[in-house]
Amino acid sequence: MRVVGFVGPSGTGKSHRALWVARENNIFYIIDDGLLIHENLIVAGSSAKKAPTKIGSVKAALFQDKERAADMKKALENHQPDAILILGTSDGMIEKIARTLDLGEVIEKILIEDVATKEEMEQARNIRITQGKHVIPAPALELKKHFSGYFLDPLQIFRKKGLGDLQHVGEKTVIRPTFSYYGKFIISDYAIYQVVQHILDDEPAIEKMTRFRTNNSPDGLLIDMDIIMQYGYSLPKVLKRIQNSMRAELDRFAGLVVNNMQIHVKSLVMKEGK
Repeated sequence: MRVVGFVGPSGTGKSHRALWVARENNIFYIIDDGLLIHENLIVAGSSAKKAPTKIGSVKAALFQDKERAADMKKALENHQPDAILILGTSDGMIEKIARTLDLGEVIEKILIEDVATKEEMEQARNIRITQGKHVIPAPALELKKHFSGYFLDPLQIFRKKGLGDLQHVGEKTVIRPTFSYYGKFIISDYAIYQVVQHILDDEPAIEKMTRFRTNNSPDGLLIDMDIIMQYGYSLPKVLKRIQNSMRAELDRFAGLVVNNMQIHVKSLVMKEGK
């Protein structure tokens, strides 16, 4: 395997340029902050940016947890990449990741200074410091299942190809990790309940909701609820419709991914006069 390091201080724009650097060097696999990314798709790992502290983030990026390291080794064995680009803040970090994952010697290193100007690096650093924003070289849609409940800002990546022509390279996503000094935000169960109740209020087939339970974990949202419906409607059609509405609205509301939704129709009621 051809192992290439992409080195630069934290916050200077490595993840922002990772896809472009990989493509320019005929590399189709990237290791960045605990993730294995193949052509814009996350194929293994979990992001170090989900760690609650900066120290925890560094440990996750270095695969210091034996289980995380074993999972990544297995994924690499399954995918058998010809070449891989490892992102790191120093030569030592790159080499440590390569050793931990049994990737062999790092045969080449690309410096952030080789692909970004001083002004671009200073701008990236300023955004990191003042806004706490981090980049992941994968689409927001791909990241939602990894960052349920985070605000994700998708950005398309283009590069010039000829005079005036632009070639689409891929998509990156800007997030604000929980270890940012801005702190983390929490979406209360009651806020989720209000969104669901609003959807049910607009559905004429639903009489009322009698029980509601939710659990928002890093892997996604669980919703479990009991409802009473009006007689005379197609239960499967109505339930499918409100399921789709709840998924769409909770995604729009706060990027929440619904992993499990249980809707129990406990009883039916007749409309008055029928």
